[in-house]
Amino acid sequence: MAGNGVGLLAGPREAFERFRDMMLAGGSDGLESLLADDGVVEAPFAPPGAPRRFEGRDTFVALVASRREGLAGRVRFTAVREVVVHDTADPEVAVIEFEVEAVRLADGLSAAAPFAVVVRVQDGRVVLWREYQDPAVMALVVAEPQT
Repeated sequence: MAGNGVGLLAGPREAFERFRDMMLAGGSDGLESLLADDGVVEAPFAPPGAPRRFEGRDTFVALVASRREGLAGRVRFTAVREVVVHDTADPEVAVIEFEVEAVRLADGLSAAAPFAVVVRVQDGRVVLWREYQDPAVMALVVAEPQT
């Protein structure tokens, strides 16, 4: 597995903490910088027409880059709260519940959405990130404001 420039992860808790910190910092790196080359990202409740599974970091990066560009200057993630980590019998896997708050910069509209992720870390990289969310809540913030 190639290095991604972020150092190896100690486990799923650290993977989530780094993801959270990068999301709130609003930088250009995110989950993709934590993924193994062959990492899998799943979104079982993705909206119709959106992919539900990405195999490999390069595949994930190709989609995330365009989405991130579309949000740049329009939406800022302001908080990750209500974090609950459920460790499992497998030290490589944790289930993490949290809430993300975002604000639409054009008019200050904010919304918070609950999330749950299943994270598996092997050899210091995320090999599985399965994310459950209600995409309709965040869609409110991402949509253009009504004039």
